[in-house]
Amino acid sequence: MQRTRPDFGHLGVFPPMSRAEQPSRRTVLAAVAVAAATVGSVAPAAGAGTRRAPARPVDHHSWTTYDDWRAGAARGTRAVAGARPGLVIAAPAGTLDHPDPHTGTTSTWEYATWTSPVRRLAVPATEAIASWNAHTPDGTWLQTELKGAYSDGTETPWYVMGRWAAGDRDIKRTSVDGQSDGRSTVWTDTLAVDDPATGLRLVSYRLRLTLLRRPGTGLTPTVWRTDVMGSDVPDRFEVPASVPGLAKELPVPRYSQEIHKGRYPEYDNGGEAWCSPTSSQMVVEYWGGRLTPEQLAWVDPSYTDPQVCHAARHTYDHQYAGCGNWPFNAAYAATFDGLRGVVTRLGSLTDVERLIAAGIPVITSQSFLREELTGAGYGTAGHLMTVIGFTAGGDVIANDPAAPDNEAVRRVYRRREFENIWLRTKRYNASGKVVSGTGGVCYLYFPARPSARRRAALAAVGVR
Repeated sequence: MQRTRPDFGHLGVFPPMSRAEQPSRRTVLAAVAVAAATVGSVAPAAGAGTRRAPARPVDHHSWTTYDDWRAGAARGTRAVAGARPGLVIAAPAGTLDHPDPHTGTTSTWEYATWTSPVRRLAVPATEAIASWNAHTPDGTWLQTELKGAYSDGTETPWYVMGRWAAGDRDIKRTSVDGQSDGRSTVWTDTLAVDDPATGLRLVSYRLRLTLLRRPGTGLTPTVWRTDVMGSDVPDRFEVPASVPGLAKELPVPRYSQEIHKGRYPEYDNGGEAWCSPTSSQMVVEYWGGRLTPEQLAWVDPSYTDPQVCHAARHTYDHQYAGCGNWPFNAAYAATFDGLRGVVTRLGSLTDVERLIAAGIPVITSQSFLREELTGAGYGTAGHLMTVIGFTAGGDVIANDPAAPDNEAVRRVYRRREFENIWLRTKRYNASGKVVSGTGGVCYLYFPARPSARRRAALAAVGVR
């Protein structure tokens, strides 16, 4: 179960906001969701057994190919070809001093940048989330930024969407608080228009990657993939029901977050705070990702499932002070050989069925009262679980890490209830206050070289 989170310039030009000053991320997202697009879900059509195609209030764009990397503006970076094309430092553009607020130290780094062409959004957006897949050997790290253009012709500043390294020896992996121009704000990992009711939207953006390394080392990060998901999900307490169309279950490993309660306070203390890394680790291992004894040597040998502790450490966001940063989880999954990870939004359980049919599990983010999800036995302001299949009646089979032990992780949830708590953007909390839902946010992890069937399933939900 994920703790309520801060809901959701270049290299540190924005002052940090104190955690006491941060609003709930989900409260903010409730305020920014508006009824501006057709609901992205599937409802029964007039003909028996037929379904209409979903309208998608989402624009998901990826940079993955050699041509993609060649198309950007490079300052000290170069594109590399091969089986997995990427972006590396060729010759640094210069050096900079980076004060790390989480270590209290300032270090000098060589850097190079890559800036994407302007990407015009197919769906003028109230929100945007960037994610990335990269290799960062010790002595390197990267920063991802977005600069949006508004529908009135003005622009946002460059917003930092994450400072990231796979490890934690050189910098402390972090989001950046306090970023706003009075019209849009970054909430941990989500860039959101402050008041969509005005009609203001993001109509295009550029993405900038800054690759950094220790001076004189010759090391480089390698970025294989970066994605931006822009969306304008309608404001809704309820969504139309989709029509069941698949009975299948994937053999995804089961891990409980609750057996880790009290472990590693420096990574948010296990238990309900570790739903995201626990879910990520389940799917990583489904795809064959394994950690070596050397990688796990730091974990207390008396702890069961040490790989979950490892996932928590390596998804931890030192500003958010938790493991629930969405892009950090996708980036963690992609550190395993042959895996990619993205953050996106889906429109219905029909989308999930397409992916499950192709063998791709879906990690979903949702919030609900205890009585809104029969059989869960708890309520939550934000929680990640993994959809692994569907029953013959269309109900959802989920690996829910909010379980007392690994055997209890597999649950069957009623389709209508699950679909609604996941896709809605507004809900009532236990006090009767209107708060937000995630509007269909999910993580997708899949092979770097997917089969034709998997490529088709991903393309059907807007991911390539």
